[in-house]
Amino acid sequence: MTLIEQEAAVQQVPSDTADEAAGTTRWQAMADGQRLLLRDWPQRDARGAVLIVHGLGEHSGRYARLATWFNQRGYAVRGYDQRGHGQSPGRRGALRHRDDLLADLAEVYVDFAATLAPPPLLLGHSMGGLVAARAVLDGAVAPPALMLSSPALRSWESPRMIRLAAVLSRLVPNLPLRNGLDAGKLSHDPQVAADYLADPLRHGWITPRLADFIFGDGAACIADAARLAVPTLLLVAESDELVDPAGSRAFAKAAAPGGQLTTRFFASLYHELFNETEPGRGQVLMQLGDWLGRQLRH
Repeated sequence: MTLIEQEAAVQQVPSDTADEAAGTTRWQAMADGQRLLLRDWPQRDARGAVLIVHGLGEHSGRYARLATWFNQRGYAVRGYDQRGHGQSPGRRGALRHRDDLLADLAEVYVDFAATLAPPPLLLGHSMGGLVAARAVLDGAVAPPALMLSSPALRSWESPRMIRLAAVLSRLVPNLPLRNGLDAGKLSHDPQVAADYLADPLRHGWITPRLADFIFGDGAACIADAARLAVPTLLLVAESDELVDPAGSRAFAKAAAPGGQLTTRFFASLYHELFNETEPGRGQVLMQLGDWLGRQLRH
């Protein structure tokens, strides 16, 4: 499918839908006119709320099971399709400006927080973990707590490819390139890979500007980790072949003196910790639940 065909398919997907698994959806307009699809899993008499930021090539709808887990523990949940992803318009994997994803998160977070007391926790996975961490370190958002799942803080790409992305981001910033993601390395559960590949809303594209953002801001997050001032849970898949877990280890080491970071390593698990086979997934959620409980007591 070409990028034009993909964009047409995105526009044909209905919004403002509602069902228990998919959540309820609506649109939010960003300051530059970009529309993003918001997806809510509400909870009556919620004790708190969580905003989820998804990863490269995927979309908020893939977090229904995690949202249900949070709902069962009294949390309202919102996700959103980042620009160029899922049902949100825009060329797949492309950015108008290098910091678009950070600006989008700030706008979505402020809009969500305006409806709540206290403001929502923030959870980011993979590229979404990078976006969430960078926004917090920059002070663009100030959640009561931050959760990072397999954040894209360091890539397996060679230094040569990273330098090439920087050059191409200036010359051909939105050149469509395959992202090379191996669906078989998402989870040990083969059904996760099958569902991912069959998902009409996922895509396999990246552009030099987006790649340069990921490479550059991942390194910057590690360099700035000592500034982390928000209670943070870092969940690391040590058998991750999609992002280099050494980036999370470096971030954890740099952030340690501040006393805000709790890190949990999972030696045999793949990239999508919340979609792993049992008992791995249960172990991840147990650690998440224990950490959330400690935040509520503070």
